[in-house]
Amino acid sequence: MTVTPSPRPPDPARPVVAMSGITMEFPGVVALQDVDFRLLPGEVHALMGENGAGKSTLIKVLTGVYTATSGTTQLDGSGVRFSGPGEAQAAGVATVYQEVNLCPNLSVAENILLGREPHRFGAIDAGATRARAAELLTRMGLSIDPGSVLAEHPIAVQQLVAIARAVAVDARVLILDEPTSSLDQDEVAELFRIMRHLRDQGVAILFVSHFLEQVYEIADRMTVLRNGRLVGEYLTRDLSRIQLVSAMIGRELGVLEEVERLAEDAGSGTAEAPPVLEATGLGRRGSIAPFDLTICAGEVIGLAGLLGSGRTELARLLFGADRADSGSLRVGGTAVSLRTPRAAIASGIAFCSEDRKGEGILADLSIRDNLVLAMQAARGWARPIPRRTKDELVTRWIETLDIRPADPDAIVGRLSGGNQQKVLLARWLVTNPRLLILDEPTRGIDIGAKAQIQKLVAQLAADGMAVLYISAELEEVARLSHRVVVLKDRAKVAELDASATVDDILHLIAETDAAALTEQVAS
Repeated sequence: MTVTPSPRPPDPARPVVAMSGITMEFPGVVALQDVDFRLLPGEVHALMGENGAGKSTLIKVLTGVYTATSGTTQLDGSGVRFSGPGEAQAAGVATVYQEVNLCPNLSVAENILLGREPHRFGAIDAGATRARAAELLTRMGLSIDPGSVLAEHPIAVQQLVAIARAVAVDARVLILDEPTSSLDQDEVAELFRIMRHLRDQGVAILFVSHFLEQVYEIADRMTVLRNGRLVGEYLTRDLSRIQLVSAMIGRELGVLEEVERLAEDAGSGTAEAPPVLEATGLGRRGSIAPFDLTICAGEVIGLAGLLGSGRTELARLLFGADRADSGSLRVGGTAVSLRTPRAAIASGIAFCSEDRKGEGILADLSIRDNLVLAMQAARGWARPIPRRTKDELVTRWIETLDIRPADPDAIVGRLSGGNQQKVLLARWLVTNPRLLILDEPTRGIDIGAKAQIQKLVAQLAADGMAVLYISAELEEVARLSHRVVVLKDRAKVAELDASATVDDILHLIAETDAAALTEQVAS
C-alpha cells in the first residue's frame, strides 16, 4: 500500500506555528528541503520519520539552534527568527529533551523557577519560590514535594518537572523529544495525563516518538518526513499503522513477515545444533542469581523482564564485563573462565551494550575506525589490520547494513541513532562471533532501522550464529526468539519455547509475584 503526499486536513484554527518552505543545508548535506509544517493550539501533533529524516533539524530550526538556509517561520501569525532556544522560550516555545536538562543538585522548586525566582530585599525568597512551584505542580495534578532535591527522583519525575518548568514560562508551544524512551507503562500513562491536561488548556504540543502505539494513543494529527522532505500531514484517525510505516520508509513493510519466515527457517535446525554456550549455576551476588542457560548454534534466545529484572546483568556476566562468583561456563564444549571482555572476544563472544553512546561508539572517530575496533583489539595493537583488508571489510558492512551516509570517513557522532547502532553491530560482526549478545539493539531508533536490524538477526541465526536478544519490547522478543528466558527480581523464573506469546510472557512475570510486580512498576 503506497501513501501519497496528502493535502492538509481542514481545520478552522489558526496555527500557532507555521513554517513554510524550510530548507536547511550543511556542507555537502541538504538536511531539509522545502518543508512546510504547522502546529495548532490545543493539539498533540506527532512528528514522524526515520532517523535522519530531518525531525531534529526541523525542531532546531524552530527553536533557533539553526538558522534555516531559506523559508519562513511564523508564531501566532508574526514572522520570527529566534537567535537561540532562550529567545524561543521567552516567546513561549519550550523544549523538553529525552535527556533531562536540569540541575540535579537543586530542589524541584529551584529547577522550575530557575532564573525567575521571587525576590525579597534583593535576595531569592526561598519560601515564596517553593509556594509558587507547589501551586504550579498542584495545578498540573502532580504530588511532588517542591523542596525535595531533583536527583532524589526517578527520571520520569524529572521529566515532569522539566514540563512544569516549561509551563511556568507560559509556554504556548511545548516540544517533547522522545520523552517516553526511559519510562515504564505507568510513567507513560502519567505523562500522557499531563499532556492531555495541557492540550485542553490550549497548549500546542509537538511530540516526537519512535513508539507507534504511543503515537496513536496520544496524537491528534501527525506530520511525516522522509529524507528531509515532507511526505504529508494527516489526522491520526485517518492513517493506519501500515500506511504510516509505508510513508516513513517509502516502501511496504513486508520485511517483518520476512523476519518471521527467517526465524522459522533458523529454528528448524536448532534442535540438533551443538551448544555454543552452556552456563550452569552461573551467578554473581547482588547482581544475578545463579542460572542455567544453553544457547545452540542458529538459535535466538530472548531475554524478557521488567527494567531491573537482571537482563543486562546476565549479559555482562556472559561477556566477562562482570565476574561470576558461582557456577561454570562452557563455550563450544570447552570449560572457560571469562574474567575479562577480551577473554570473551577470544572465545567468540560479542556484546552490543544498550548504552551505545557511553559503552559503544566512539563519537569523535570515523565509521571506519569504529567498525574495525573490536577486530583490531582481538588481533592486538602490535598487529595492525592491513589497510586493504580494512577497506574491504568496511565497504562490505556499510553496504550490508545500509549505513548512511555510505562514507567510511564520516564521523559517527554525527550519524542518526539508527545508523550509529548499525555501526556498532558491524563492529562485532566483523569479528565473526559464535555468540552475539544484543542488549536493546533497537531502542530509540526508527521503525525502518528496527526492521532492518530484526531481519539481520534472523538472517544471522539462519546462517548458524547464536544470538542472545534483550529487548523491553516484548513483541520483538516473541517474534524473533526460538526460546524466551523470563527474568524477574534478578533471577531466571521461566523458559518458554517458540510458541510463547506476549500475553504468555506478561502472565508469567505477573504470576510470579503480583505484589512485587506492582511495586516494581510503580517505582
